[in-house]
Parts: sequence; structure tokens; C-alpha cells
Amino acid sequence: MGELTGKTALIFGVANHNSVAWPIAQQLAARGARLAFTYQERMEQNVRKLTADMEGALVLPCDVQRDDELDAVFARVGAELGGLDMLIHSVAYAPTDDLRGRVSQVSRQGFLTAVDISAYSLIAMAKRAEPFMREREGGGSIVAMTYLGAERVVPGYNLMGIAKAALEAAIRYLAWDLGPAGVRVNGISAGPMRTLSARGVGNINEMFGLIEQVAPLRRNISQDDVADLAVFLCSPEAKNLTGEILHLDSGFHLMGLGKM
Repeated sequence: MGELTGKTALIFGVANHNSVAWPIAQQLAARGARLAFTYQERMEQNVRKLTADMEGALVLPCDVQRDDELDAVFARVGAELGGLDMLIHSVAYAPTDDLRGRVSQVSRQGFLTAVDISAYSLIAMAKRAEPFMREREGGGSIVAMTYLGAERVVPGYNLMGIAKAALEAAIRYLAWDLGPAGVRVNGISAGPMRTLSARGVGNINEMFGLIEQVAPLRRNISQDDVADLAVFLCSPEAKNLTGEILHLDSGFHLMGLGKM
């Protein structure tokens, strides 16, 4: 399980043990990668507790809306980890009032905040990651988390669906931009999971039951399933895969109608 020994990864989006990014980090570490994590100020204790037994882990503060803090994170990663091979983007946010209300009533500031944090942050991170990844043997891999609500109307997902649509477009354009540097950029469109962020989405509990009835595989997915795919995307086996949005939802995205 040491195929990533000598590789380094920067993880954005770990808040607690239920975070999608956490099992990804655990699997990367189990395969030998050295990791760096960022945290929001209110989540510092959680992140430090989770990573306490992870040898050599670097834990850094970062507000993704602040360029100076992003600059500081990447500078520390470069200096202390000696470069960067993998970047995990698992960051999304929309103000509660704008998320739960009608899309036609979304505030301008709420829209800008959601797109800035959920989509522009990937662009800002990729810009800073490229110089490090360009120097690495085999290039680098950037993986971002998205959801079907970026492509289709999922009632209750609302403003976040718009922000994720911007994220998915950014993934494709970044894949084109960074390809000559050997950097691959892909997205995982995961089915609903029981995470802290999912609690803010209306009708989330109904979605779990619907997937068990309608999805071809008749089952929901777990954070570990997402980690399996993310680690593959970071591995040499995925060296020719870029610009893709991979659906990991037991086939639910295929369906037009439920059972008849």
C-alpha cells in the first residue's frame, strides 16, 4: 500500500470525521503520501484532533476568500513538504437564507459568496498549485467534489446547484489550462451522504430513500466510496484522465423516471 510514498497532498475541506475529505486523506496517508490540511478558525480543534496521529501532517489556517492566506498555505506546503502532487478541493458554502429560499429571491451578496467559496476557490488553488505540480515527476492531480444538482434541478439544492455548475465548468477549463504542465483536473459528482454540509440542504433525507428505490444499484454511497475514487484519480493509473465529472451515485444520474 505504498504506491504514493514520496508524494504530497493538500486537503481543503476537512471539518470533522464525517467530512468527505477525511477518508480521502486517510487513504492517501495509508498509501504513503504526506499530507497538509487547512482549517477554518472555528474548526481548528476538530482538524488538529483528527490529524494528531498522522505522522508529519501539516495543519494550516486558511480562509479561501483571502488571497494572502492561500498564498501562505501554498508557500508553507512548498517549503515544508518540498512540493505538491495532489490537491483535494472539498469546499462549498452558501448562506442559509439564500440556500433555502427560492432561487429567484437569492441576494446578490449570497450569490457572490456561494460562487466565490464553492467555485472560484478551485481556480485560486489551481493557480497556486500549478508551479509546484509542474516540477513533479508525472505532473499532479486536482480533484474537486461536486453533485448532480449542478446539472439538473434538485429541489432544495437551489443556489448551491448554481455554484456547483460554475465549479464543473471551472474543472473543464482548468483541465485545458493546466494540461500542458502535466496537471490533471477532475470532479467527483457524488450521491448524497450524511455530512455536516448536507444538513443544510432541504429534502436530503428523502433523497436517501429515493436512491434506494430508483438507482440501478439500489443503494446509497458512503464517504469511503468517494475516497476510493479520489485516490484512483490521484494515482498513476489515472494518468490520462482529465476534465471529467465522474458520477458516483449508484447510477442514479441515469434515471429519467422512477420505477413504473
